[in-house]
Amino acid sequence: MKKILSSKYSWLYLLIALIGINYIASELHFRLDLTKEKRFTLSNSTKSLIRNLPGKVEITVFLEGDMPSGFKKLAGSTKELLQEFKEHGKNNIQFSFTKPGEGLDDTAKMIFLDSIARMGIKPYTVQVRAKENEGSDERQVVPGALISYDGRATAINLLSGQQSAVLNESVINNTEALLEYKFASSIQKLTTDTVPLVGYLLGNGETYSPNVKSLIYGTLRANYRFSILPIDSVPLIPPFFDVLFIMKPTQPFNERQKLKLDQYVMNGGKIVWMIDRLYAEMDSLMRKQSDFIAYDRNLNIEDLLFKYGVRINPDLVQDLVCDKIPLVVGSIGDQPQMELVDWPYFPLLSSASENSITKGLNQVLSIFPNSIDTIKVPNITKTILLETSANARKLVTPALVSLNSVKTEDDLKTFDKAHIPIAVLLEGKFSSLYSNRLPKSTLDSFADVYQQPFLSSALIPGKMIVVADADIATNVYAPQGEGDLEMGYNKFTQAQYANKDFILNCIEYLTNSSGILATRSKEYTLRLLDAKKIESDKNFWQLINIGLPIILVLLFGFLFQALRKRKYQIVKRES
Repeated sequence: MKKILSSKYSWLYLLIALIGINYIASELHFRLDLTKEKRFTLSNSTKSLIRNLPGKVEITVFLEGDMPSGFKKLAGSTKELLQEFKEHGKNNIQFSFTKPGEGLDDTAKMIFLDSIARMGIKPYTVQVRAKENEGSDERQVVPGALISYDGRATAINLLSGQQSAVLNESVINNTEALLEYKFASSIQKLTTDTVPLVGYLLGNGETYSPNVKSLIYGTLRANYRFSILPIDSVPLIPPFFDVLFIMKPTQPFNERQKLKLDQYVMNGGKIVWMIDRLYAEMDSLMRKQSDFIAYDRNLNIEDLLFKYGVRINPDLVQDLVCDKIPLVVGSIGDQPQMELVDWPYFPLLSSASENSITKGLNQVLSIFPNSIDTIKVPNITKTILLETSANARKLVTPALVSLNSVKTEDDLKTFDKAHIPIAVLLEGKFSSLYSNRLPKSTLDSFADVYQQPFLSSALIPGKMIVVADADIATNVYAPQGEGDLEMGYNKFTQAQYANKDFILNCIEYLTNSSGILATRSKEYTLRLLDAKKIESDKNFWQLINIGLPIILVLLFGFLFQALRKRKYQIVKRES
């Protein structure tokens, strides 16, 4: 080593060594995740997906340029995640960061922004600080990404489920916690050849109108194979449907139809029940401008759901944590005065469950929901997915729907029910409602004609989700020229709730066994500093930050001089 360092070519050896170290560092990346929740470690399901990609996946993230600090932090977290993806996917993961519409003229840029908005990436207008003493500018930030593979593409809205573009610590934390799931699930859907088939049941007055445009075209068709299934057109529901979506039936089910649903479940079928037990429609209230009674639709599925483990009650649920609607509060002259007021019939639902469907989910808007009771059924596990706040109440049948349902302080005191369930997940081996109830001729028909023997209990554990408010999945009909509205959107307050994310998570949970959805449950603990302690100890820490480096430099200089002086004194004595 001494010979090398003393050689006249030592500078060349040093240069080669530095180049070699830099090359190795560029090829090998290593970091230790010391966080308790392992927030910087990919899940095993994500690693398996990325390592086994069938081809090259290209990711373009639109977080580049001048942005507020919150978006810059989000961009940094996204870049770290994608770098981790690249470590496992090698050349099959390619990513880049760019400004949205960079290099395009104004017209082309507008068309581009409109196209990605249609794909679900919402541009936000934010204030960006200009040069010093020049105020601030308005800029458009597009917190999203495009993922392409083999001629197919999908979009990710990094802020989906958030009601605001104001990225405080809590919003950033929630957004970062969902980054892995959003990218991994989108990559999985793009690269998987087999896409689950969703059957949309018709035959009992189920909603199939412009009010489910967001559900059918923006949610189900956009992410899954989709097919209409008239229940009376088939002798039995085909098992190749991965999940059945029953959306707001208004006419009673007969026993033949219920038997088809029952045997579909016994053969491993999965169902999302979106049920409004009572007739209560906002259109009726606004059209009549007077109170009306919400009545039971008598759907005749109570015994079927009871057998599976739930009961939808004939009541209406109100909550003080609710959405707002415009109502006439007075008049000036002949002009009515409108005001946005809290509307307890529209509760904002949430969940305390750790289930991956609702973990980290923003509030879900409901409209005239009913309550759900869970029934003790052997081998069935129940998980509450959506519930009210701690200040709710039930209006039992006959339930009066009134424009002024809360009038006095005494009315507020009646909101004394906490966490009323509205949506429930059922899992386990279901038993048939028709066990020991069918004649031999019907049993023979199953075996001989339909080639599918009657099952009194499920062959394998199954899943279903029961939601006692079908309007969670409806959108307000937008007349021509107003643009498409998503489910869970209030056009008066311009608040976007997480209804679409909830529906997508439900379908994903029922159809995807890879474990990718479980990444939604990653816990990102927000560790904030104590503001009071910061203020009280501010001077001390400023002194440490400014004075300690100076003291250390002086101390190092003193020791260096002392050691140097001592060394030369020894050398001088020896000589």
